[in-house]
Amino acid sequence: MTTSTETPRRVGVIGLGAMGAGIAQSLRRAGHAVHVYDIRPDAAAAFAAQGGVACACLSDMAAACDIVISVVVNAQQTEAVLYGDGGIAAALRPGSVFVMCSTVDPNWSVAMEARLAGQGILYLDAPISGGAAKAAAGQMTMMTAGNAAAYEACLPVLESMAGKVYRLGDSAGAGSKVKIINQLLAGVHIAAAAEAMALGLREGVDADALYEVITHSAGNSWMFENRMAHVLAGDYTPLSAVDIFVKDLGLVLDTARHSRFPLPLASTAHQMFMQASTAGHGREDDSAVIKIFPGISLPEAK
Repeated sequence: MTTSTETPRRVGVIGLGAMGAGIAQSLRRAGHAVHVYDIRPDAAAAFAAQGGVACACLSDMAAACDIVISVVVNAQQTEAVLYGDGGIAAALRPGSVFVMCSTVDPNWSVAMEARLAGQGILYLDAPISGGAAKAAAGQMTMMTAGNAAAYEACLPVLESMAGKVYRLGDSAGAGSKVKIINQLLAGVHIAAAAEAMALGLREGVDADALYEVITHSAGNSWMFENRMAHVLAGDYTPLSAVDIFVKDLGLVLDTARHSRFPLPLASTAHQMFMQASTAGHGREDDSAVIKIFPGISLPEAK
């Protein structure tokens, strides 16, 4: 992470959720002039109280910033940010950069790059990973693709908000493809971790002891270690919700379907998250996928 910069930029951040808030904090610490917008005015006001600028509307941000980073949930919300009522596409100056950090269909990202290019706006396909803590520390991972002009305009900003910025292609699409492959693994690992913990509970194994052993054994994964800690605490406050993996694994399967490529594990994991969502757990932490397993008693909130 860059903690200071000789070329501070006027940067906008749209969406102050778990990742967006951390991104805005990292950029402010690095010396950039950070403007923020969120549908929750109190979230933007809280950031402004720490030294940023809260924008009352998206057009205000577009008028003030050379680079706008969008950290919303999906393609539909991203399109609304750009082309909905008061969207920024009509207000951004030619040569401005739109950095798209959501997990989306790679083909959608390719089309959006072309659409914005027609207005003279640069586009960076830049999904992110690492979680809220790494975003706040400026140590998240960015999977990026875009043309040289987009990189030249915003590379200092990217380096301020991420520990690793991977350049995966000279046009949009490759960043989103790598991100959905990451999401394939993340979703399958969470589903497998939940299945393993559920089996342990069913067999009467002490849950804390199981967690201790697995996290020091070959069967461990980052997702087991991170998400099963939520289960042990009985805390399903959503850092990444079940419905995020309903969406993301759906994108994985849609991408593979176009090329007739089989994904048996991703398909099963997607059905598990779908089942959890249908049972009413869609807005809970994604570790709540463990709640689909019958005949087990989960640890209560501590």
